[in-house]
Amino acid sequence: MYNTPLPTRAELPTSGQLLRSTIIALVSAVIILVAIVLPSEYGIDPTGVGQKLGLTEMGQIKVQLAAEAEADEKAQAQAVAPAPTAPTAPTASPTATPTPITVQTEPAPAPAAAPAAVAQEPAKPVGKSDEISFTLKPGQGAEIKLVMKAGAKANYSWTANGAIVNFDTHGDGGGRSITYEKGRGVPSDEGVLEAAFEGNHGWFWRNRTKSDVTVTLKTNGDYIELKRVI
Repeated sequence: MYNTPLPTRAELPTSGQLLRSTIIALVSAVIILVAIVLPSEYGIDPTGVGQKLGLTEMGQIKVQLAAEAEADEKAQAQAVAPAPTAPTAPTASPTATPTPITVQTEPAPAPAAAPAAVAQEPAKPVGKSDEISFTLKPGQGAEIKLVMKAGAKANYSWTANGAIVNFDTHGDGGGRSITYEKGRGVPSDEGVLEAAFEGNHGWFWRNRTKSDVTVTLKTNGDYIELKRVI
């Protein structure tokens, strides 16, 4: 019924050949796991290959996005939980009234403190200056990096133009990475970014609202170039 002849015993692979093929496959799988999968999926780069191929940063962003999504779910759960306690608020009306007054007076000193800290830096020489605006759709992220030498400083300010975003200020280069600051539901930020080491240092923003958000970033200082990564 079949025209294809069966292989002879001599044509079949030996046990040694099968063992060698299995070992080669296992070694190849381990190499792919360590050099490709770990950097690109989890931001773990024990060999340094992922950093050179740009996979480590991709993995770090994926981990960050997963953490943001988990935090959003927890925040939504917490926001729903206090709802049943709302009816008790009228009973405690005498004590409830002072609380909002105290909270509203707290933010007033904050804007005054921020300009005072930034005012110390403009006296330093300005090396480079840039301004960039971009729009993020709901769920979309963007990343802007400054190429900087170790110890270099750059003044910066960014705003979500009346909206809010999640952000992560971080740096990477030469197999190293660092997180300077993180924030959730922030309308704007400003300050001085000082590079902990030579490499790329900047910001990642994520729009977790249900509307488009336009972010405007202004920078000036001692950096080589500004580039958009994502």
